[in-house]
Amino acid sequence: MKILHLDTNHPLLLNQLNDLGFINDEDYTSSKEEIEAKIHNYDGFIIRSRFSVDKNFLDKAKNLKFIGRVGAGLENIDCDYATSKNIELIAAPEGNRNAVGEHSLGMLLSLFNKLNKADKEVRNGKWLREENRGIELDGKTVGLIGYGNMGKSFAKKLRGFDVNVLCYDLKPNVGDENCIQVSLQELQENADVLSLHTPQTDLTKNMVNANFINSFKKNFWLINTARGTSVVTNDLVSALKHGKILGAGLDVLEYEKSSFENLFSDNKIPEAFHYLINSQNVILSPHVAGWTIESKEKLAQTIVDKIKAKFC
Repeated sequence: MKILHLDTNHPLLLNQLNDLGFINDEDYTSSKEEIEAKIHNYDGFIIRSRFSVDKNFLDKAKNLKFIGRVGAGLENIDCDYATSKNIELIAAPEGNRNAVGEHSLGMLLSLFNKLNKADKEVRNGKWLREENRGIELDGKTVGLIGYGNMGKSFAKKLRGFDVNVLCYDLKPNVGDENCIQVSLQELQENADVLSLHTPQTDLTKNMVNANFINSFKKNFWLINTARGTSVVTNDLVSALKHGKILGAGLDVLEYEKSSFENLFSDNKIPEAFHYLINSQNVILSPHVAGWTIESKEKLAQTIVDKIKAKFC
């Protein structure tokens, strides 16, 4: 079987697939149109987020048996159309779930203890102790929306704290020893912290809007390490200004391009983003929650293992 690699990854991916007897070609620079012209020669291809895999692309891939996505989600692929063509879709959420869980916890603790604000002040010669008095996580209720690989990883990290962990998920019976599954209404009545761990779907797009935010009984903290499209930034900013959202840790933003490699689709910076970057109770990171030294290797290994299990 011939595999085309469209993005650079950990070298074990190529090395182990070579050892398994696959023929591996690499093309990290050609345009999408140039790839389309030769994709019919391949049984599979492996991609991160270089471009979207749409119907036209899949129609050109006449001999395709699988697509490997070195990442957690498959939103850059027309999954329904690929499945209709009996193409195996292989993602690797197991590979970066630990990284996402740790990043989520890091953001939350940084917000609670005002670490980013305090760090900047000390560097500028300001020694403001009372102004940087933090709050403790113990005794709080943390609500998770989405309880798959990422949500479960975060819940596991929270076991060392005296917290209540609740989750809402469309799938039934996903709760475990780390988390109690509840209705969305019950989560909104009790949560002090909301953390998103959902894929990008029609249901999750613009999910966190003004109505959703105002349905929470308490003022709450927001962590989003999932997908930027889930949060309406203008409504988030409004909630921050009015204190309904006490602070936010955002690894993802709705302004990102689908490749996740760039922030804005044009050079115009939205007004809401200006507010976020100047807010002392907002922490931002560039879509790197699952982007660790260890996860790079784990993601590649997960893809190899799944290809081996299916095609060897």
